[in-house]
Amino acid sequence: MMPGSAPPAAGSGMFVPTQTAGTVLCCICGVSMQPNPANMCARCLRARVDITEGVPRNAAVVYCPDCFSYLQPPRSWLRAGPESPELLQILLRRLKHPLARLKVSLSGAEFVFSEPHSKRLRLKLRLRREVLNGIVLEQTHSVEFVVHDRLCDSCARAQANPDQWVAVVQLRQHVPHRRTFLYLEQLLIKHGQAALAIRVASAPGGLDFFFGSRSHAARLVDFLGTVAPIQTNTAKQLVSHDTKSFIYNYKYTFSVEICPICREDLIALSPKASRDLGGLGPLVLCTKVTNAIALLDPLTLRVHHLEEKKYRVYNFKAALTSKQLVQYMVLDIEPESPEITIDGSRYQLAYAQVARMSDFGKNDTVFTVRTHLGHRLSPGDLALGYDLYGANMNDDDMDKALLRQNLPEVILVKKSYEKRRRTRRWKLKRLPVEEDLGNKAKGEEERREDEYTNFLDELERDPEIRFTINLYKNDDYRSEMASTIGDDVPTVPIEELIEDLTLGDDEEEDGADAGMVE
Repeated sequence: MMPGSAPPAAGSGMFVPTQTAGTVLCCICGVSMQPNPANMCARCLRARVDITEGVPRNAAVVYCPDCFSYLQPPRSWLRAGPESPELLQILLRRLKHPLARLKVSLSGAEFVFSEPHSKRLRLKLRLRREVLNGIVLEQTHSVEFVVHDRLCDSCARAQANPDQWVAVVQLRQHVPHRRTFLYLEQLLIKHGQAALAIRVASAPGGLDFFFGSRSHAARLVDFLGTVAPIQTNTAKQLVSHDTKSFIYNYKYTFSVEICPICREDLIALSPKASRDLGGLGPLVLCTKVTNAIALLDPLTLRVHHLEEKKYRVYNFKAALTSKQLVQYMVLDIEPESPEITIDGSRYQLAYAQVARMSDFGKNDTVFTVRTHLGHRLSPGDLALGYDLYGANMNDDDMDKALLRQNLPEVILVKKSYEKRRRTRRWKLKRLPVEEDLGNKAKGEEERREDEYTNFLDELERDPEIRFTINLYKNDDYRSEMASTIGDDVPTVPIEELIEDLTLGDDEEEDGADAGMVE
């Protein structure tokens, strides 16, 4: 073959010798192996070189059993679950300096199972180090951490004096009901945002959350800003100080006010607000409240999302609230347009003939109205709506709206179902709220019970709300009672329910040591 020519092809018929890798004998055991700078096989190399020498096999970690946090020296406490990535990071930081001193790199780490009540955490490490003329050797190494229980500073202060709080979040909403707080309570339970609270106390118009740390209170305020339109003010008060060491102790107060607009409220927009929102309204319904307010024009199906900062510009109030809903009987309904979906909710414009249930047997007054519930209502159904024909309203924007144009006499809000006291197959968890029994008004307990029952009925009707919270199976539910529920009454599918974890009396102590929570 001439120099510079291509090698012969495999099918050319020319003889091509096979290339074999050269091998040498191990200088210790004589086994055949590929050559390396040490001239030793991997087994002999591991037997004579231990890269884990000097790496600790035992260590200690400090754990706070009250807030499930681990001490990160010198004074930081980090919350981490069992065998979580956060806990693995905390443990590996305890080994960072020994590994750096021995010039050993970490290529992998994983937990090894240990009994939860043993107070031991075991890690299996894969260490890598360069030995003997550039040979890189990898070896496994086990480390056992002993867990020492000790209360963190915040929990120690809380146990010594439960009222010794550092920060408080005062959550308020100026509305005549507690529907918003019932929903926020379930969101806080699902996301664990109130777990670090020392205590939760009921207050006029809202709730107070007391924390042993300012950062825990600030975290709750940040979470509330993602699920509700809020306005926050902060203040602090000097409790004590040390002039020699320049240490100052403050108590912090976070005043959080939720927008007074709730789902199903009827709002009369001012001429300026209606013009700025593209001619929306003037009468709109609030269909959803998150960190923005969803306003629906029930006559045109136009939807506008109003953020909290934009709302403060207009600062409108609800002309009518869900407390003023009137029950109607649907006599006839005629769809006007096909069904559409807006922001995950279905609507259909239709003309409906309705009559007030209170008028049956008294007069023959019938209203023909335009509604967005054409896909839900049928003749013979019950519906809840706002009676603009006979309502007594004290709202300037509503009076201006009535003067501007002819408004409907009735605005239907939702389909109504017959109320029945029954045992549900599901239940909700509640926060341990401290009630002030001395200042509770007469009939307050019955009113709150009715609000909670209406909230449960609303969860059965609206799967969109159920999707954001956790519903648990009710062990007290009896299946034979299901025959008493009508076919038209909405129920929660069993697939959406979560098994409620409860500990028996004989297992309560062991379960607490294992870090299991309900």
